[in-house]
Amino acid sequence: MADSLKPITIEAVINAPVEIVWDLWVQPEHIVKWNAASDDWHTTKATNDPKTGGKFSSTMAAKDGSMSFDFEGVYSLVKEYKHIAYAMPDGRKVEVTFTSGEEDDETTKVVETFDPEGTHPPEFQKQGWQAILNNFKKYVEEN
Repeated sequence: MADSLKPITIEAVINAPVEIVWDLWVQPEHIVKWNAASDDWHTTKATNDPKTGGKFSSTMAAKDGSMSFDFEGVYSLVKEYKHIAYAMPDGRKVEVTFTSGEEDDETTKVVETFDPEGTHPPEFQKQGWQAILNNFKKYVEEN
């Protein structure tokens, strides 16, 4: 990551208890249903070993078959229902926190902070990651 690029933070408040939010976030059978930034992309396969030292991988692809890529990393810290930290193969780091609602346990705030890559503008990256998080929120609240 270029030194001039600051970490980017996105967030969403999801109308579901943290245990449900966590499970839908980490289980591969659910990841393939929500992990896309737009309707013309999808995740064709996912593996996940959500523990410190565990690995994950998701194959994201354009639905028209024109391109695909693997999004993968290794967890440096996993605290169930609370926190995930991981590094991608290029060394960029990501942290995700899950916080139960302060008023009740029926909402969960998910905050992701990630190191941007140097190819695309940071605002473009923020919009893409936020779109995936928004898709996750929609998936959780509809299931």
